[in-house]
Amino acid sequence: MARIKMVTEAEATGPLAEIYATSKARSVAKVVPEILRTMSLRPDFLTAIDAASRLHFSDGALTRAQHEMIASYVSALNRCRY
Repeated sequence: MARIKMVTEAEATGPLAEIYATSKARSVAKVVPEILRTMSLRPDFLTAIDAASRLHFSDGALTRAQHEMIASYVSALNRCRY
């Protein structure tokens, strides 16, 4: 059970519902990632984190795939499922 209060998709309204819909549409799995839902009580913060995440994972010096591989490796080292 999560220790962080999160707003479910069914409960989301207004700007949060819009953020969830956009996130879900961008997702390969067509879900709102739990890591984003942990910030659902602060839609303003969630918007900023989502923008930073998209920028971080965009192609630049490293490809998106390389960013994902590094993030997955670090998560495994930290025993974090994200």
